[in-house]
Amino acid sequence: MPVSYLSQPLFQDLLAKSEEELGFDHPMGGLTIPCKEDVFVDLTSRLRTSSVASWCK
Repeated sequence: MPVSYLSQPLFQDLLAKSEEELGFDHPMGGLTIPCKEDVFVDLTSRLRTSSVASWCK
């Protein structure tokens, strides 16, 4: 996953939800996103498409 996704508003919303539900000290370590895999794949696909579209402008 590109690091640039972390600054996107949709991804920021997921991070905020993760913080609310899990806090920062999570036993699994790393980054845990509280959504279904298909939702996450759809989000990253949209961000990828958005990035490509911005390069074409």
